[in-house]
Amino acid sequence: MRIFGPCKLTILACFALSFCAGLAVEARAVEVKAAVIRVDNKGLLPISRLDLPPDDLGFAGAVLATEDNQTTGKFLGFDFQTETLAVTAEAAPGAIADLRARGVALIVLLANGEETLAMADAAGPDALVLNARARDDRLREEDCRANLLHVAPTRSMLTDGLMQFLMWKKWTRLFLIHGSHPEDALLAEAYRHSARKFGAKIVEEREFTDRGGARVSDSGHVLVQRQIPVFTQGAEDHDVVLAADESDVFAPYLPYHTWDARPVVGSAGLRPVSWHAAMESWGATQFQGRFERISGRPMREEDYQAWLALRVIGEAVSRTGKADPASLRAYALSDAFELAAFKGQKLTFRTWNGQMRQPILLSDRTLTVSVSPQEGFLHQSNLLDTLGRDRPETACTAFGDIQ
Repeated sequence: MRIFGPCKLTILACFALSFCAGLAVEARAVEVKAAVIRVDNKGLLPISRLDLPPDDLGFAGAVLATEDNQTTGKFLGFDFQTETLAVTAEAAPGAIADLRARGVALIVLLANGEETLAMADAAGPDALVLNARARDDRLREEDCRANLLHVAPTRSMLTDGLMQFLMWKKWTRLFLIHGSHPEDALLAEAYRHSARKFGAKIVEEREFTDRGGARVSDSGHVLVQRQIPVFTQGAEDHDVVLAADESDVFAPYLPYHTWDARPVVGSAGLRPVSWHAAMESWGATQFQGRFERISGRPMREEDYQAWLALRVIGEAVSRTGKADPASLRAYALSDAFELAAFKGQKLTFRTWNGQMRQPILLSDRTLTVSVSPQEGFLHQSNLLDTLGRDRPETACTAFGDIQ
C-alpha cells in the first residue's frame, strides 16, 4: 500500500496548486464594466397585445450575453459585469454622465436615432458606444460618430433584404401604403430606394393618415373589415401590398382585408427583421432555449441586438486581452474580427461607417420564411454588402482612418 502514498500526496498537491492558482487568477481578474441603457418613451401601445413590450426588453438579452462572455472570460482573467438602466429621454444625459463618472466607458444603447446620437456625443470620444436599436441610416452616414458602432440593422438593410426576396419571387409590381409619421416617411423612402436598386416598380402610393383616437375597440374588427377594402380599392395592378408603418397604426390590419387578393409585406405579413423567436437554423434552437430559460419568454429583436452588442465586447476582449475602448474598437473594425451569431454567417463590421454586416430574416410571425441575401445577388467582396449602403455610397467621414 505504501507504493501509492507518494502518488496520493502528489495528486493532492496538484489539486491544491491548481486551486490556489485558480484563486490567484480570480483575485487579479480584470473587471470589464459595461452598461445597457434603454430609453423608454411614452407612445402608442401596439395594436396587438402580443406585441406589448416586456419589462426586461433588451435587458434579458444582456443577461445572456454576459453569461456567455463570462464563460470564456473567467479562464482568461476577465470579469464581465453589465449594468442595465431604463430611463426617460429627459434622464438619459444624466445617466450617461453618471456612468462616465464611475468609469464605465462601454455603453450599449436601446434608443431612437436622436437619443442615440445625443448620448454618443455625451459619452465622449474615449468611450465605445454600441447602437442596439436605432435604424436611421444617417447615424451611419452624414451623422456618423467615430465612437459609435451599430449592431442594429439600418432601414436600408431591412428594405433591401425584403426587396431581394420579392425580386427572387418575381413579384416586382408594388403598391406602397405608408403612414403619416416622420419615421414612416423614412421607411417609405428606404423602400423606394430599394425598389430602384433592384429593379422593382412602385405602381402606386397611398398615405394612411393617422387621425388619432382609439385603434382597438370592441367593434374594431367590424370597422376594419369595412374600411380597409375601400381604402385599397382601385389600385393599379400590383403583385404585393408593401406597408411602411413603423408607427404601428394600420399595417397589421392589411392582411386579409385588402380589396384585391394580394400578399402583404413590409410592416405586416412578411416582415424583414434582425431576429425572430421561430428561428431554429444554425444552432439557434439551443440559443433560443437558453434565452427562454433566463427570461421565461421568446426572444425579441431588441434582446438579440443587446446580446450582439455585448458579445462584440466579449469577443474583442477575449481576442485582444485588453479591455479599453480604443483597443476594442480597433479590433472590432479589423479584418481579424468575426462573430458567430446563429445566422449561418460570421458577422463583421463595415470599416467605413461602423455598421455590422448581418443577414436579414424574413418572417411571417410564425416561421422564418427566408433569409437574405438571396441567391443570385452578387457583390465583389462580401455578399452581405448587397444589403444597405455600400462603401461607394457612404457619406461617413469619421471612419476615414480605417482601411
